[in-house]
Amino acid sequence: MSTAAVTGAPPPSATVYVRNLEERIKVDKLKEALTELFAEYGEIIDIVAKTNLKAKGQAFIVFDSVESAQKAIDEVQGFDLFDKPMQLAFARTRSDATVKRTGDDDEFESHKRRRLAEKDKKKAAQAAEEQKRMKRAAAASGAPDLSVRPIKATRGAGLKSSNPAGAAVIPDEYLPPNKILFVQNLPENYDIDALTMIFGRYEGFREVRLVPGRRGIAFIEYETETGAISAKENTAGMTLGDGGQVIKVTYQRQ
Repeated sequence: MSTAAVTGAPPPSATVYVRNLEERIKVDKLKEALTELFAEYGEIIDIVAKTNLKAKGQAFIVFDSVESAQKAIDEVQGFDLFDKPMQLAFARTRSDATVKRTGDDDEFESHKRRRLAEKDKKKAAQAAEEQKRMKRAAAASGAPDLSVRPIKATRGAGLKSSNPAGAAVIPDEYLPPNKILFVQNLPENYDIDALTMIFGRYEGFREVRLVPGRRGIAFIEYETETGAISAKENTAGMTLGDGGQVIKVTYQRQ
């Protein structure tokens, strides 16, 4: 029975998602084994396997055609690799390699922005859920909830409270995408013109806003999330000034 026929399964694509792989195998050895196994079903464009904890035991096999991917799923489903039965399905999204191969540069950049936005939203949701779990655990034990920051009496203009009504605090790095970026650790001599030169290169740039009385921070606004996402991904961690200050770029807290 075709995987595509299973209710709720992702639509057919040229990318196969493989899970239940042996996590102790090194990535290079895993890729070599996957290449040897799947090469007979069609031309392999790319194999993606990562070492981070959440991605271990998973891989993506990118074929040159949907037919090759379908054949691989049908014939390799349940096959033991390193003594573990593999579980195969079509990937839920197209791979970077597929989009780059079949589309133009604009389509590839748009695909990357959508993927990064989804990644940021997923991180934000996971962080919020973890904060809720910590609050529930603290309430059950009767201990004070140390994950919630105290509200400061005064804040700089334009800075929103990180603890509205005692809500769980999402770390800056996991805030969901929006049209405004919050930039920190800027050199003191960087003004609106200098920041416009950096952030004005990205799609839909609107303005730079400095905070009166607060040095080293700024807000950068774009017309859409797309421009903000692209700017964040390309400027986060950039070094500026004579001292080589590493700037921090996150989305504005809503």
